[in-house]
Amino acid sequence: MTIPSSRIIFGLLFFGCSFLMAVALFMEHQMNLEPCPLCILQRIMVITTGIIALIAAIHHPREPGIKVYGGLVVVSAAIGGGISSRQLWLQSLPADEVPACGASLDYMLEVFPLADVLNMVLVGDGACAEIAWTFLGLSIPGWTLVGFAGLILIGVFQIIRPRRQP
Repeated sequence: MTIPSSRIIFGLLFFGCSFLMAVALFMEHQMNLEPCPLCILQRIMVITTGIIALIAAIHHPREPGIKVYGGLVVVSAAIGGGISSRQLWLQSLPADEVPACGASLDYMLEVFPLADVLNMVLVGDGACAEIAWTFLGLSIPGWTLVGFAGLILIGVFQIIRPRRQP
C-alpha cells in the first residue's frame, strides 16, 4: 500500500477543517446554538489549522517543509484541543462552582485590551459551562476535542512519515 503524497494529506486536512466549520455554522444558524467565547476560540483554531494545511497543500514542500507544516498543524490543533479541554472542564463543574455569565465577546473586544479579553475568555463563564447539545454522550467541545485529536495525529504522521512520494 502506498502512502498518499503530503499534498493529498494536507488537502484532506484542509477539507476536514472545512467540514468542522460547516458543522459549527450549521449548528449556529440552523439549530440556533449560539457559540460561547470558548467556542469561538475553538473555531479560530480550526480555521488556523485549515489555513496551515491549505498553504502546505498549495506549497507542496520537500521533506523539511512537510515536517515544519506538520509541526504547525500539531501546534495549532493542540492549542484548540487545550481550549476544548478547558470548556469540558467547565462543563464538568458542579452547578454551584460554575462561574457567573459575563459580558459578550463583542463588548469585551470593544472595551478591554486583547490580552485581557483572552484572559477573561479562557477563564470562562456560565455560558461556556452550558451543555446545549450532545451526541453519543459527548457535548460539542467533546466532539471538537476528538476532531483536534485527529488533526494532531495526522500532523504527527506528516512529521514522522517516510520520504515523500512523487
